Amino acid sequence: MSTSVSPSINPRNINTSSNTKTAAAQEPYKQHPQTWRAVISSSIGNALEWFDVLIYSAMAVTIAKLFFPTENQTVSLMITFATFGVSFFMRPLGAIVIGSYSDRVGRKAALTLSILLMMIGTLLIVIMPTYAQIGLWAPAGIVIARLLQGFSAGGEFGSSTAFLVEHAPHRRGFFSSWQVASQGASIVLAAVFGAVLASQLSTDQLESWGWRIPFIFGLLIGPAGYYIRKNLEESPEFAHAETTSTPLRDIMQNQKMRLFIGTGSVIMATVSVYLVVYMPTYAVKQLGMTSTAAFSATILAGMMMMFLSPLVGHLSDKYGRTPFMLCSSVLFVLLTYPLFAWLSMNPTFINLLLVQGVVGFLMTMYFAAMPALLSDIFPVQTRGTGMSLCYNIGVMVFGGFAGLTITWLIAATDNKLAVTFYVIFGAVLSVIATLAARYKLRMR
Repeated sequence: MSTSVSPSINPRNINTSSNTKTAAAQEPYKQHPQTWRAVISSSIGNALEWFDVLIYSAMAVTIAKLFFPTENQTVSLMITFATFGVSFFMRPLGAIVIGSYSDRVGRKAALTLSILLMMIGTLLIVIMPTYAQIGLWAPAGIVIARLLQGFSAGGEFGSSTAFLVEHAPHRRGFFSSWQVASQGASIVLAAVFGAVLASQLSTDQLESWGWRIPFIFGLLIGPAGYYIRKNLEESPEFAHAETTSTPLRDIMQNQKMRLFIGTGSVIMATVSVYLVVYMPTYAVKQLGMTSTAAFSATILAGMMMMFLSPLVGHLSDKYGRTPFMLCSSVLFVLLTYPLFAWLSMNPTFINLLLVQGVVGFLMTMYFAAMPALLSDIFPVQTRGTGMSLCYNIGVMVFGGFAGLTITWLIAATDNKLAVTFYVIFGAVLSVIATLAARYKLRMR
């Protein structure tokens, strides 16, 4: 059945623990038998998406030489990050197309389509000849591959998170946090590949064939994820809900405030993740550290994200989402500049490790609670589209061009600490958005 939906937001889901406990007491929790299979399938696809994104950034210096060569290394690196960012313009389109598809046809169909498109984009990067071999066709091919990956990623987060929370509506925080844990696993894998390749291969070997290895690894993950998703049942909450044939129109007509606040809530998660992703480039280019040390420090942030996310998600089911998000944003505002000033004056591996540890902890505190907040904001009928749009608009604006923006800020100001301006700006916006989610929406 198709209907236009605009239910009011339930403030219980956005805030405090008392109402959540009351609701849980009134309605006994029964976990769906497919829940953990849903966690595995969603995590594999999400990990593949993020691994492909992260390894491109980790290999940015090498890719810049092979596909975007110029006489100026900074310009070459900026072009590489710009290509990285261009793919993010496709994310909102993917969010609309694949997110709407998930709301109209089902989560399973959207997830299967998303991982298939991601595999095709990764395959193009794996087999792409370099600029020295085919000239301008090489960077053009990389751009096409990144655009396809961006389109696929646009529908991945919203559809897979909706799929997860609709298996366990009483534990949305815990189960949706596995999305974040899988991103932490991707950070660890990308950093391990970066550290091992940088330490074990010569520059010639890395540029000749070594840089393709992690992309081949990512490609091999895809078939397993595709098989698992193909054989899943539809999420129970979606299967029993009335659907709408016009989820995008419903959001634009009746849920614009939810979309606006949801997008704002994504900012700090995006900025913090891409800060961690950018750190190896920052450590090598600005602090003069080795690639092996830079990637090794990033592993710590990824491990914290991987192991602490389920704990934060569980606690957010008990105490609410916004306390964790607000605390993280405020601490990012207060600590980012002093931490980077200290690291700039004392650029040692141990200090880099400490900074990455602090950033990883604060990133996890915010990000692990955020998917459940987005799922709370949107009803099941528009959840796939709404979450996909919020997430991908935020990621496009504040994540896709993070590397380019930070590189430009440092070059324009001749100040290594310019990276902190970007982080603090994002944190302030996130404080505002989280307060809006906590107080203003509950008054509707």
